[in-house]
Amino acid sequence: MIEFYTIRIGKDMKILMVCLGNICRSPMAQGILEQKVLNKKLDWYVDSAGTSGWHNGEPPDVRAMKSAKSRGINISQQTSRKITPSDLEKFDVILAMDSSNYQEILKMSLNRQQKEKIHLILNFHLPGRNVSVPDPYYDGKFDEVYDLLDLALDDFIKCMTEKVTGKMISS
Repeated sequence: MIEFYTIRIGKDMKILMVCLGNICRSPMAQGILEQKVLNKKLDWYVDSAGTSGWHNGEPPDVRAMKSAKSRGINISQQTSRKITPSDLEKFDVILAMDSSNYQEILKMSLNRQQKEKIHLILNFHLPGRNVSVPDPYYDGKFDEVYDLLDLALDDFIKCMTEKVTGKMISS
């Protein structure tokens, strides 16, 4: 079961997607979730960041933009940025793309409340398996990564909206 002890779950939730460089996985996840939130008329704020500052100020990788655009999602307006300590206060849920990013974010956290906000994104689709989203930067498998994120974010929305309505969530 995914537990949310101290997370403020509600209609105005703030969600941060995090990968390494903030040019591939997290921008796609941000774009996918923003579209789903819009379609479901949820009042959630979605952003993304990277644990490295290697690409600060850059747009997403052109291959990520192409994959998203082929599904009707424009992520070209996004700009890469590095996660900051204030993000752990500002956001209600922080979704890490892989275990390395998860560990880096945990190192930044100052207390239990911040730690409990951090989750591996695929644990919503494959509960308890701690599976990482593959980084498509080197192998070019952006469409496969998009599909995986799409499934995980459907399950994330289901989990969050069921939590808000008080239904039991099992994993």
